Amino acid sequence: MKTALTIAGSDSCGGAGIQADIKTMTMHGVYAMSAVTALTAQNTTGVSGIMEVDPAFLEKQLESIFTDIFPDAVKIGMVSGVELIQVIAMILKKYHAKNIIVDPVMVATSGSKLLADQAVETLEKELLPMAYLVTPNIPEAEILAGMPIRTQEDMEKAAEYIGTKFGCNVLLKGGHQLNEANDLLWKDGKISWFYGERINNPNTHGTGCTLSSAIASNLAKGYSLEISIEKAKNYISLALAAMLDLGQGNGPMNHAFSITDQK
Repeated sequence: MKTALTIAGSDSCGGAGIQADIKTMTMHGVYAMSAVTALTAQNTTGVSGIMEVDPAFLEKQLESIFTDIFPDAVKIGMVSGVELIQVIAMILKKYHAKNIIVDPVMVATSGSKLLADQAVETLEKELLPMAYLVTPNIPEAEILAGMPIRTQEDMEKAAEYIGTKFGCNVLLKGGHQLNEANDLLWKDGKISWFYGERINNPNTHGTGCTLSSAIASNLAKGYSLEISIEKAKNYISLALAAMLDLGQGNGPMNHAFSITDQK
């Protein structure tokens, strides 16, 4: 059985973070493992508290995983501290981890910046250059590329800049733009568009986490990057189309839409 590791924060309401990652990986038929970077107290209406994991304990988690069940792919999500980023980079280098996907959780849906400048610099220096794929949304790509993104041409320029600067493939997600959820892949100097229909569902909590985890799962199973992205986007569309409606705010998707309801 293929395996995948998520290194991310915990979401107590289960819609994003490691909970969404594990659900997604499981639904893709891979064995999911996790290393927790932070605990959050949150629900569909917002985050009321964050408690970072001690860097030494994060190192113990990662050592336990890599020395026993080696992951075929690694997804990295919320990592807010400089020391945590450094620990992750050290372990990934030490064990020659493969199929590394970095989902740079830098900006909240509200527009608030989640990473301090020093942490952004460490992320750029330590993790992005070792990533096989980076999956920023538009606000995050604006930070990484240092430019405003308003059009599809801007998306192409930003993805090329990020990919060239950090030596990685880039999937720039278009969901924050007024398009039909079209995503742009910059790979080896070439640009490919992945078109998607915008699902009229206000409950989109955890879509970024889910997409990157789905891509990681498909890479772990041996699919090419392009096919992995296509399959991941299809999974997201079906999860949104299931129209799960939970909570009083921005609710989660139905990750297990394909499981028959047992009444």
